[in-house]
Amino acid sequence: MRIVLIVARILLGLLFLVFGLNGLLHFMPNPPEPQPAVAFFGALAGTGYMFALIFGTQVIGGALLVLGVAVPFALVILAPVIVNIVAFHVFLSPALLPLALVVGALEAILAWHYRAAFAPLFGPAFRS
Repeated sequence: MRIVLIVARILLGLLFLVFGLNGLLHFMPNPPEPQPAVAFFGALAGTGYMFALIFGTQVIGGALLVLGVAVPFALVILAPVIVNIVAFHVFLSPALLPLALVVGALEAILAWHYRAAFAPLFGPAFRS
């Protein structure tokens, strides 16, 4: 099981590190997208900051996972990104939905393993 967790962590980390860097540096071409996806990306680009925020988060989370440092924190910051990736592919661009589901599964496997780190988030809101 330990090897599965290491492979899941490294694979998820490399995916986010590489694609996050690509989003910032544009060293790989993006596949053509359906019109609704193009409109969505246009809206994000129009904000002037969302791409840097999204891809910067991916780079930080991916690097933490690859290095094995603060893995629960990396999973927390990547979770909303992964939810949006899956939703994007479900509603706007289903061609890569299988890859998005694999990313979600890798996150779920790692989150389950580190569930003890997340337990305080689901406990009482205030303790004296």
